[in-house]
Formats: sequence, structure tokens, C-alpha cells
Amino acid sequence: MQAGDRVTVEASVVVFNHPEHRGQAFDMKGQTGEVASVLNDWKGRVISPTLPVIVAFGRYKAHFRADELKPAG
Repeated sequence: MQAGDRVTVEASVVVFNHPEHRGQAFDMKGQTGEVASVLNDWKGRVISPTLPVIVAFGRYKAHFRADELKPAG
């Protein structure tokens, strides 16, 4: 998975900061977006973040694990 790939959220991931549903539980399952970046290093040092994949849904971005996403097609 790399920046620019289209992905769909496969698992049930509940967020509370979605701009259209602010303050309310919103399930991201089924939403399609584009991978903005994959975090694996910081200032040249290897890191292991809990939620390394950043996916953009229009102007909204959210962090996911790789197993919560599948390629869109």
C-alpha cells in the first residue's frame, strides 16, 4: 500500500471527529478514499506507529491499520 492508492474501509471503524457528524459516532466502514501517506519513518529513523496508514476522504483524513483497508476496485 502506498500513497495514491484508492482504498475502501473494510472493518468497522468508529470516529467521532468526522466533519459531517462531529461529536457523534460515525462508522467509516464502506467509505472509499485515497492513501495520503504511510508512516514508517520519522526524521530518518524507523518507527512502528499503531495506525500507520493515513487515508484522505476529500478534505477529511483519518488514520488506519493496513488490515482495516482493502484496495478499491
